[in-house]
Amino acid sequence: MCRHLAYVGPPVTLASLVLEPVHSLLHQSYAPADMRGGGTVNADGFGAGWYPEPGGPAARYRSTQPMWTDTSFASVAAATRSGGMLAAARSATVGMPIVETAAAPFAEGRWLFSHNGVVRGWPHSVAALAAALPVTDLLTLDAPTDAALLWALVRHRLRAGDDPGDALAGVVTEVAAAAPGSRLNLLLTDGTGIWATAWDHALCIRTDEHSVLVVSEPLDPDPGWRPVPDRHLVTAAPGIHRCVPLAAAPALPTTQGVR
Repeated sequence: MCRHLAYVGPPVTLASLVLEPVHSLLHQSYAPADMRGGGTVNADGFGAGWYPEPGGPAARYRSTQPMWTDTSFASVAAATRSGGMLAAARSATVGMPIVETAAAPFAEGRWLFSHNGVVRGWPHSVAALAAALPVTDLLTLDAPTDAALLWALVRHRLRAGDDPGDALAGVVTEVAAAAPGSRLNLLLTDGTGIWATAWDHALCIRTDEHSVLVVSEPLDPDPGWRPVPDRHLVTAAPGIHRCVPLAAAPALPTTQGVR
């Protein structure tokens, strides 16, 4: 499996969340605490996305290297500040390629996306769902992986005008029905809000009136971390968060303050 995090709040450096905490994403890349049988390390690449200008499109840094070997990223992360970010360390599913374009975050415009988990029975189990996408979306997948297809499915709904929470919930419930036993923790941000699903894997949230962090594993021993119940959708922004069962998620109204 992978490890990921998303943050929205006052501008901070990438390093302050991804590299510096006692159980940072860097630490989780070689010493994760809750992989649930999905491997032992997250060494098959990593990535980080952020917003150079508030409200503008996202920028990305992606690599096939283990995070702890990429010394260039450390200098970039220390010098990069943003009020929104999404980062991930990858543990590739057996048989899937280790290429830069397979590493999260996946991006379009202001959207950043990551998947922690696995689609069972890949690719045959989700072939019918993939066939419903525009052919150009399939021809331009970032990589031939389950995460890239999940992003294409979510992105298709966003382009159609779906609420972000509805988009994640719809994809998770459809894929779970087509591929039972899948682990589908999806993470999405536009730099002002965060949407995430917990589906058979760990997810935690910490929020206050100024900021919100959604993570696979707590970054430190702060007692403010709260686990997200399994098979729930999170909608969050500074000072605001909701968790609803995924069975009810398609009816979730847009939360005030979250776009």
